[in-house]
Amino acid sequence: MIAIRHATLADLPAVMEAYDHGRALMRAQGNATQWVNGYPTEELARHEIAAGHSFLCVDEADRPLGTFCLIHGEEPTYRHIEQGTWLNDGPYATLHRLATNGRRRGVGKACLDWCATRCANLRVDTHSDNIAMNRLLEREGFLRCGIIYVADGTPRVAYQKVY
Repeated sequence: MIAIRHATLADLPAVMEAYDHGRALMRAQGNATQWVNGYPTEELARHEIAAGHSFLCVDEADRPLGTFCLIHGEEPTYRHIEQGTWLNDGPYATLHRLATNGRRRGVGKACLDWCATRCANLRVDTHSDNIAMNRLLEREGFLRCGIIYVADGTPRVAYQKVY
């Protein structure tokens, strides 16, 4: 069983561990340009925890397995999309910074299933070289909608699923 709860400041080491594991996994799979220069930072993680949109995936004994952010409302970088279009213009939530610590399989699917119970219109973006995330999204029925550009100007593959 994988449960999901709000992350707290006490969970910060577990959040950062998942981010570190995510960076290492991306590098091992040939994705050398996503999550560079210390991103996501501890400062960003603290901000997201304080804002209430940082979540922790835990096992039966409340041991950390992964983390993600779910943010309801407009994502500014999604205003412009190229090589496609969003499935709809309705209210949506955005999934950001999904990462696991590698201790259990199925954390990504559990995260997506949980998000679906909180928002019927979900968007997410990832780097084209993020093999694990692209596979997860496509396996879970997300449709590739086009290309968006994140704040630093680099492109990301944009996905959406309407439940």
